[in-house]
Amino acid sequence: MAIIVNLDVIMAKRKMSLNELSEKVGLTLSNLSILKTGKAKAIRFSTLEMICHVLDCQPGDILEYANDEQEKQPTNKLS
Repeated sequence: MAIIVNLDVIMAKRKMSLNELSEKVGLTLSNLSILKTGKAKAIRFSTLEMICHVLDCQPGDILEYANDEQEKQPTNKLS
């Protein structure tokens, strides 16, 4: 998958549980869980907007692009 979802990272930084985010955004726990685990195939802009509003973040804080080569290669910070 070329799109990495960092929703769990932002939620942890904001100290917000999945239950709390679900209530504030108006999505079911299962739909948020699918998004959080990176298994979602799509997200509506209105949903992304509401998540960003509630978590006080930018879409780029939640979604990240990595090409297939970047995903497969381990990061070597020593070289």
